[in-house]
Amino acid sequence: MLALHYIENDAPFPEVHKALDEPNGLLAFGGDLSPQRLFSAYSQGIFPWFSDDEPLLWWSPDPRAIIGLDDFCVSKSLKKLVRQRKYTVTLNHAFDRVIDTCSAIPRVTQSGSGVSNETWITDDMKAAYSQLHGLGIAHSVEVWENEELVGGLYGVGIGKVYCGESMFHKKSNASKLAMVALVEHMRSQQMAFIDCQLPTEHLASLGARTVSRNDFIKTLRENNQTVNSQGELSSEYVQRWRPREITP
Repeated sequence: MLALHYIENDAPFPEVHKALDEPNGLLAFGGDLSPQRLFSAYSQGIFPWFSDDEPLLWWSPDPRAIIGLDDFCVSKSLKKLVRQRKYTVTLNHAFDRVIDTCSAIPRVTQSGSGVSNETWITDDMKAAYSQLHGLGIAHSVEVWENEELVGGLYGVGIGKVYCGESMFHKKSNASKLAMVALVEHMRSQQMAFIDCQLPTEHLASLGARTVSRNDFIKTLRENNQTVNSQGELSSEYVQRWRPREITP
């Protein structure tokens, strides 16, 4: 039996090739959700994923799901919604509201037989990502119908890569509209790709494909120009994610 690696305070992550095959990508447990730990994790292709009744679990699955900006698929109905201009889309205008709503939206159960209010976005996770947003590293996209927030998504920016975490919609296709706007924004900023973590049918319908963990981490490292030589967020990175209205 393989023993799962325990991370003590301030200890580094184990090498990702030590992650388990089953469950796919489970790498370690322990540590904390400090901004330093989270930034280190995402920079290495690692992310946290756990429930309230579990210890803090860290993952790096193989293969990895990504959406290349040229691979993103827009359906006919979504193209029609874009043309209608009935919603306003913003960047980094309401991060806390987005993550709160993502955590509260009922999800279809794995069996498809009903919905569940269970969430992996715990209070500790919300507080941690809110802090990361305050430091300029976590980012949200919001879809508005007048003053009402009807869709959105959030994730972490590592250099030219956007590591998506969760999305929600209250109106049909509103979360997909947020994705369209994000992709167009990333294209305008000469960014690389969206990390989707694990493959799903829904993500595949949007153009997601799988790559090996080794290829994912190699490309992530090549595009990780988040901080400058002084250890501060680079001016290019800050400019890329300044709050604004974005047009899908």
